[in-house]
Amino acid sequence: MVIAIDFDGTCVTHEFPRLGKDIGAVPVLKELVNNGHQLILFTMRSEKYLTDAVNWFKKNEIPLYGIQTNPTQSRWTKSPKAYAELYIDDAALGCPLLIDAGIENSGRPYVDWKVVREILINGKIITA
Repeated sequence: MVIAIDFDGTCVTHEFPRLGKDIGAVPVLKELVNNGHQLILFTMRSEKYLTDAVNWFKKNEIPLYGIQTNPTQSRWTKSPKAYAELYIDDAALGCPLLIDAGIENSGRPYVDWKVVREILINGKIITA
């Protein structure tokens, strides 16, 4: 499965232009890759700020299939929207969110990866 992943508020807390704090995405993203899924970084970040996000994935040893685009979709569409079978984004309707008072600058909600992991397990997208 091709999965598009937002960055700020999804992989880390909202602290743009800086990189936000860890919110538990790394182990789940690694589980997705280990279960054969391909990740596309699909974010509003651009230029230097996009490079910062790409480097976050590299630092955390999470391979990316694509950055802002699905590398195979140019064969069948000219659409600028990255095609994926699943999108994980803090702005998506129904995405489980939380605010942790223990994390400084966490005034904006961000993805609750514990709940997302359970959804992925229940949907047989990853194995426990």
